[in-house]
Amino acid sequence: MQKLRKEVEKFKKKILENKNLPQHIAIIMDGNGRWAKKRGLPRIAGHKAGVKTVKRIVKAAGELNIKFLTLFTFSTENWRRPKKEVSAIMGLLYKTTKKEIDELYQNNVRLITTGRIDGFSPRRKEILEKAMEKTKNNTGLTLNLALNYSGRVEILDAVRKIIKDLKKGKIDEEKIDSKLFSSYLYTKDLPDPDLLIRTSGELRLSNFLLWQTSYTELYITDVLWPDFSVSDFHQAILDYQKRERRFGGVG
Repeated sequence: MQKLRKEVEKFKKKILENKNLPQHIAIIMDGNGRWAKKRGLPRIAGHKAGVKTVKRIVKAAGELNIKFLTLFTFSTENWRRPKKEVSAIMGLLYKTTKKEIDELYQNNVRLITTGRIDGFSPRRKEILEKAMEKTKNNTGLTLNLALNYSGRVEILDAVRKIIKDLKKGKIDEEKIDSKLFSSYLYTKDLPDPDLLIRTSGELRLSNFLLWQTSYTELYITDVLWPDFSVSDFHQAILDYQKRERRFGGVG
């Protein structure tokens, strides 16, 4: 344990010494079910273990002065999972949010959500709104939970809003560009992610932040989300800091 702490502090110091710290990190937290299956446990056990990882990574991101952390928490496609599993996940979301409100507030973390939270039950929506209201003036890490989220639906919702504003004469068709389009997305108040981490080794975006990740640096690890450690998180950032971002230009 002592050796692990020293390693974490060494990586942390190295990251902070580098100048190109990612402002916004997004994570596809994959592998909870496989983690549970490997241990002969029900899938919900993997989700519970995943919540503990979330706590570790949120704390680590705050210590590194990361400004924004977006976690792919529940997609619109996840509703297709077995009813029992979805019900357990929703219950876990409610209990965890309720339990962590005060700690988020005390740690200066601002909680926001991305997605259609109106699709949740009134009780679950209420606890999320309570947490967001309590932490809205916090100035540290902004923790963005992508809930009932779909990248394609987000883009379609933006198109619908733009069409409405065109009909009302609020915007000029000739002035529609990338910047204006981005202002109609759920994430209009956030910078695009600098770094996207995906655990469990899958090599796809899974309908996550499709517009926003056009020039995001990708980091894929075989580590399952419940096993993803602070050292793994640090390694992803150190790898990012070695890269040269050209955004289609020349370095």
